[in-house]
Amino acid sequence: MGVDQPLQRGSKQPSSQTDQGPQQPTVIIVDDDAAIREALADLLQSAGFSSTCFASTAALFEADALEAPGCLVLDVRMPGASGLDLQRRMVQRGDVKPIIFLTGHGDIPMSVQAMKAGAVDFLTKPVRDQDLLDAITSAIALDAERRARGIVIERNIQRLKGLTQREREVLQEVVRGRQNKQIAFDLGISDVTVKLHRSNAMRKMGISSVGELVRIWEALPATARDIARE
Repeated sequence: MGVDQPLQRGSKQPSSQTDQGPQQPTVIIVDDDAAIREALADLLQSAGFSSTCFASTAALFEADALEAPGCLVLDVRMPGASGLDLQRRMVQRGDVKPIIFLTGHGDIPMSVQAMKAGAVDFLTKPVRDQDLLDAITSAIALDAERRARGIVIERNIQRLKGLTQREREVLQEVVRGRQNKQIAFDLGISDVTVKLHRSNAMRKMGISSVGELVRIWEALPATARDIARE
């Protein structure tokens, strides 16, 4: 597919993986070429994907469309902020929406830069329909996985906030591998009291083993771990 040519249609379609919950994932297409946008949208519709198109990164930000589940299919060179500029801005603000670069002006350093910054794929025009659809399917699955993981992390943060200060202190020491007697000595409380706080904290967190506690703790962002020190 050249820059001013529509995407060549393919006959093979991926299995549907777009139903990730109440809100259907959307493929956001950002390309300054209207013919490319239309061809991509038609291809995605034929393969069962929902899509929305923008002619520039500025138009995308004005629409505030990045919060919805899905992925980005992004050209590199466009008027105004480039696709790589958009990627950098998203990284800076912590937005991990998967990006697939699709460009007719790519080179190896550019692709390395994009992939190091977290892009799912870097495809050059012309591109096989199936290669693009496979990349989109993978990107949407990655986005769904990240969102599901984020829901679990947020739930655990809220549960951690629901603990008493002493319960948080005890859990933090358990994660460090400290034994009940050591924790009791450090905190100046009895062994029995440590066991009580530990049991109550584990119950409130909805966990039944130290191994599970450690996995949950390690998945928390640093700011959430600081809650235990407050």
